Amino acid sequence: MKYGICDLAIVPIRAESSDRSEIVSQLLYGDTFEILEVQKQWRRIRCAFDNYEGWIDEKQFLEISETEFQKIEAEPTVLNGDLIDYLITAEDELLAIPLGAVISGLYHSKLNPKGYVFEGMKVCGQHPKENIVKTAFLYLNAPYLWGGKSPFGIDCSGFTQMVYKLNGYKLLRDASQQATQGEGLSFIEESEPGDLAFFDNEDGKIIHVGIIMKDNYIIHASGKVRVDRLDHLGIYNAELRKHTHKLRVIKKIF
Repeated sequence: MKYGICDLAIVPIRAESSDRSEIVSQLLYGDTFEILEVQKQWRRIRCAFDNYEGWIDEKQFLEISETEFQKIEAEPTVLNGDLIDYLITAEDELLAIPLGAVISGLYHSKLNPKGYVFEGMKVCGQHPKENIVKTAFLYLNAPYLWGGKSPFGIDCSGFTQMVYKLNGYKLLRDASQQATQGEGLSFIEESEPGDLAFFDNEDGKIIHVGIIMKDNYIIHASGKVRVDRLDHLGIYNAELRKHTHKLRVIKKIF
């Protein structure tokens, strides 16, 4: 088995092996993965963090050995805690990295051949539940982007996944997958800030997720990361004067 690490700021993961294919997720700097299949200039990968699969360009990652992969996976994960920060070399070469990028691999010379140094805000370990909403506000007004995972473009489940990741907890990638995690609650009144609310379509398929705040508000990615009202019917958008998402279930992850 071959392995890789993302050595660029943001790399698209595509549904098929083509530049024209839909972006289904992203790798951020420092994310590691297994290489499952080779097809010309494309590699089908499985992300180490959430087991999500897709295709990336062979020019947009650094191949590493199984030993290097296992070493970094065994160590505590350290993330960039600023919206954007920079890695820098002794020759003043800069690489911008987004919020939530993994910087643990910088301390292994084989994973960091250019010798980048990071001097910004570091985030690691698990944080209390009250920190979830605080972290979520770092993404406020980030534009919606299908498959996105950064402050420069993010989708609903990418948003919840990254907020939880920055607080030391693992969520799966898609909203429907995340809905299988945690403990279900019967009523909004049982929820706490930081719990997740899931929403379905007319066919009963879960298609949206957001983070519950206090006083019946929710922060979620819809057009942009925004705050709306939450009631027993779902999300109420005051600007549109209507409910935009139908509530299906509330989950307590921790």
